[in-house]
Amino acid sequence: MTEFKNIVVTGGAGFIGSNFVHYVYNNHPDVHITVLDKLTYAGNVNNINMLFDSGRVELVVGDIADPEIVDQVASKADAIVHYAAESHNDNSLKSQDEFIQTNFIGTYTLIQAARKYDLRFHHVSTDEVYGDLPYREDLPGHGEGEGEKFTDKTPYNPSSPYSSTKAASDLIVRAWVRSFGLKATISNCSNNYGPFQHIEKFIPRQITNILSGIKPKLYGDGKNVRDWIHTEDHSSGVWTILTKGQMGETYLIGADGEKNNKEVLEDILTRMGKDKDDYDRVTDRAGHDLRYAIDNSKLRTELGWTPKHTDFESGLQATIDWYRENENWWKAEKDAVEAKYAETQKVLDK
Repeated sequence: MTEFKNIVVTGGAGFIGSNFVHYVYNNHPDVHITVLDKLTYAGNVNNINMLFDSGRVELVVGDIADPEIVDQVASKADAIVHYAAESHNDNSLKSQDEFIQTNFIGTYTLIQAARKYDLRFHHVSTDEVYGDLPYREDLPGHGEGEGEKFTDKTPYNPSSPYSSTKAASDLIVRAWVRSFGLKATISNCSNNYGPFQHIEKFIPRQITNILSGIKPKLYGDGKNVRDWIHTEDHSSGVWTILTKGQMGETYLIGADGEKNNKEVLEDILTRMGKDKDDYDRVTDRAGHDLRYAIDNSKLRTELGWTPKHTDFESGLQATIDWYRENENWWKAEKDAVEAKYAETQKVLDK
């Protein structure tokens, strides 16, 4: 196992990145963490500011596509863990420039710095680069947990501007490993849930709608299946790959948590004291992927990783409790987020 003393975490003030920062802070007290984050709408200094007094976590506000800032932080590090990304599919359908700039140019800028200083580089990606999987009504469970799953050998078939720019970033990391000996690994993870997730995302949007007296919204018929993983398990998976992974390899991180969106929404409603049918159906997202499912056997068998939060129901309840107890974290943004959705979402008959 390789240990690192000074790591850069890009996007470390965002949802998944900040949870990784907390994970490393809590479990590896000898590691110093430099967070490089542009602090766009999805980055929130309040996700990590409680860690600053320790002297082990510092924030550098800057763009990963800025070579000067990237060089500044890379020169003092021995590893870069790259979370920073524009990641919201709906936003990518409206405007593509920032996705190309951050996800592709930003990744290029980082791997050039990692190459210059001979740093260990881990690239955090998404299962959405693979497109979607078949969903068959004739399978038990209507397709959830059945049939084909993504592996590191699955061909790329991205559906949106977001997933295509992530696919492009994966490919240049692979090319830099082969052409220049970049000491890099890649992970592709399924849908995360947990604390600090921006309220434009599916689970926190439903929770905060109910807390705000707004009917939750469900795209189309809600049959789209996602393989849910608690963000702490994602963090432990990334740390395992960073310290044990083989250079040039791709590992998929998932926790066997397939649920369709309708099922998740009805569970949230029930847990929050509402009728399970108390939601509006809205027009579906363009190019909405049908099913994601992760085969995590490579990460389990080769690197010995196992998820801890395998009970989705208890993890979901803890997430509901977090948003209920931290209203000051999300309340100021709620009206603007819903107004943005209202521009494109039309309520349908059930």
